[in-house]
Amino acid sequence: MARLGGDFMEPLQAIAREKGVSVETLLESLANALLAAYKRRPDSAEDAEVTIDPDSGDIQVWAQDLDEDGNVIREWDDTPTDFGRIAAQTAKQVMFQRIRDAERDLKYEEYAGREGDIVTGIVQQADSRYTLLNLGKVEALLPLQEQLPGERYGNGVRVKAYIVEVRRTNKGPQIVVSRSHPGLMKKLFELEVPEIASGVVEIKALSREPGIRSKIAVASNDPNVDPVGACVGPRGARVRMVMAELRNERIDIIPFSEEPAEFVARALQPAHVREVDLNDATGTAIVIVDASEQPLAIGKEGLNAKLAARLTGWRIDIGTGEEAAILDSVPIDEDEDQPEAGQGEE
Repeated sequence: MARLGGDFMEPLQAIAREKGVSVETLLESLANALLAAYKRRPDSAEDAEVTIDPDSGDIQVWAQDLDEDGNVIREWDDTPTDFGRIAAQTAKQVMFQRIRDAERDLKYEEYAGREGDIVTGIVQQADSRYTLLNLGKVEALLPLQEQLPGERYGNGVRVKAYIVEVRRTNKGPQIVVSRSHPGLMKKLFELEVPEIASGVVEIKALSREPGIRSKIAVASNDPNVDPVGACVGPRGARVRMVMAELRNERIDIIPFSEEPAEFVARALQPAHVREVDLNDATGTAIVIVDASEQPLAIGKEGLNAKLAARLTGWRIDIGTGEEAAILDSVPIDEDEDQPEAGQGEE
């Protein structure tokens, strides 16, 4: 019989408590490592198991004879006389390795399944490829393609980010976060607007050009609550907090509508829309605006129309009233079954 001894078992138990790892887990890993050490001896039995008493630290190697079905038909104590020294050396190695493994597992479990959550990190390192954020116990990776255009991160700066993926690696969990994901804006509004957090106000749709401009459509489940006003906040305080976190990204907040034509018209705000005709077959919304409103409806480099199309799910064609009048004045080819052009007119 070999023995770890109380002078080893006590610190093992203390470390297990501190790191959140069970003593049984550590002892199981140690037993497996000692069995491997035993098997390397030239006089070892073909089948054996190692037992460790968790109270006394006593270690025994039980050699076994097995039948054809793998059942133990005979076993005997085959603990080597020098196994105490081997056990002590192996125990230290196994304990620290297993604790490192357990810590990695605990960190992974803490973040596994948290895709879609928002986290606050401190910038640790930034270069042309990615930025590392310190989340406390783990680091998060903010790739270049997930950053806001032109945003620069100085060491020690606190930023909020959206978890897009949690990967298990040999070095622990790798958490990939984003500052450009639409979900980040949604989570920021949940933090700033109690009515959204409680479910009274819902974000029905969201489209975003990261760092430049976004549109969100909101609706209220309470007729006494104005969804746009709730999101804007007193004197615009709530929406300004979100914009400040996103480096002053412009945000258009519009009331959602179940009526597609009305929703398209609202999505093109701040432009005033005169008329919307929907073509369900092509998924196209033909929008008529005054000539003076057309640049506003389209937006700089077409951004307003692009964001409205993403928000509503409709392909949007914008024309003016003058263009519509010209189209209406084009004569239609006649055939013998149609009435003559101008029939019935004075």
